[in-house]
Amino acid sequence: MNFRPLAAAALALAAAALAVGLAPVATASASPPGDRAEHGAVFVETNDETSNAIIAYSRGRDGHLTETGRFPTGGLGGAVAGPVFDPLASQGALTYDADHQLLYAVNAGSDTLTVFAVHGTNLSQRQIVSSGGHLPVSVGVARDLVYVLNAGGDGAISGFRVNDGTLNPLVGSTRSLGLGNPATPPFLAAPSQVALTPDGRNVIVATKTQGVLDIFPLDRLGRPTPAPVVTAAAPGSVPFALSFDRDANLLVAGAAGVASSYTVHRDGTLTAISTAVPNGQSATCWTVFARGHLYAANAGSATITGYTDHHGKLALREPTGVAAHTDTGPVDLAASGDDKYLYQLATGAGVIDEYRIGQNGSLSLIGTVTGLGIDNGHGTEGIAAT
Repeated sequence: MNFRPLAAAALALAAAALAVGLAPVATASASPPGDRAEHGAVFVETNDETSNAIIAYSRGRDGHLTETGRFPTGGLGGAVAGPVFDPLASQGALTYDADHQLLYAVNAGSDTLTVFAVHGTNLSQRQIVSSGGHLPVSVGVARDLVYVLNAGGDGAISGFRVNDGTLNPLVGSTRSLGLGNPATPPFLAAPSQVALTPDGRNVIVATKTQGVLDIFPLDRLGRPTPAPVVTAAAPGSVPFALSFDRDANLLVAGAAGVASSYTVHRDGTLTAISTAVPNGQSATCWTVFARGHLYAANAGSATITGYTDHHGKLALREPTGVAAHTDTGPVDLAASGDDKYLYQLATGAGVIDEYRIGQNGSLSLIGTVTGLGIDNGHGTEGIAAT
């Protein structure tokens, strides 16, 4: 594999981190007149290494967020080695399960997963379960199945089945990824995300330095095959984030500033639709699909790229590759359940940027939520929305 894109991504992240000290302090925008009644929620994980917690925000009809409470996970946050402002080096640390109205939060420092029942902006803790490995960083869900990705050491996935609002471990579902990393891997060597296909038939893991996608077909009980089907990502793309479009096509963001798309087959094989569509940006590491578009956060450029999606075929929405500018250190994205608003967790600045999604997929900055604390590699990570 060509490691130049990895080095470029690392340098871009480092440069962005240095810029944190030079960037102006963000201020909360004044809310325009409108209905401030609660129309949804956004949740952010503090990833505090002494007492992890979830911050809850209500979403008004106008898309603006108001903090409503904090809920301890009962676990500890954590970090991979040497992060710039991305402590878990992952997507999906905090995952909302709309079908069951549950919220899953990783506790990377205590090797556990916390399950919350969601009631508007209120959370009630249902259980704390073992992640089945070391350093959990990502959670994927589809139908009644939940899988957690552990990044430490060789890396592993472990599965659960949702039953009456709680998780039951799937016996025989843990699979090693054979990564050969130390117990606390460097952030570019750590696996970045686990995702399930919408039909619940495959588990997919994105790696970085390995440059591959590991796909585990699942049996009728939800257990993975003994070994994954391994597909090399676009050369040099450094696969990081996984999303799905309305047709269940797999959309992959690469830290080298590209996006790719695939058809996922039942046997775990992939057929490429769009390969390595470049955006001209740096450290493209987090994505969300909303209103027929794929949005990707570029940590090294402090921008968001918008891609149009036509049955999996991707194209830049703006020729420049820039749909919006963000605050320093974007690390995760979430879209409201009605696809009207996009929220960008910018931990390098300690803020959440609020955007309105236009009917045509355009992004308009409508405000900024402050007060999260600037992340220096040990701080907030994970955002989810209802």
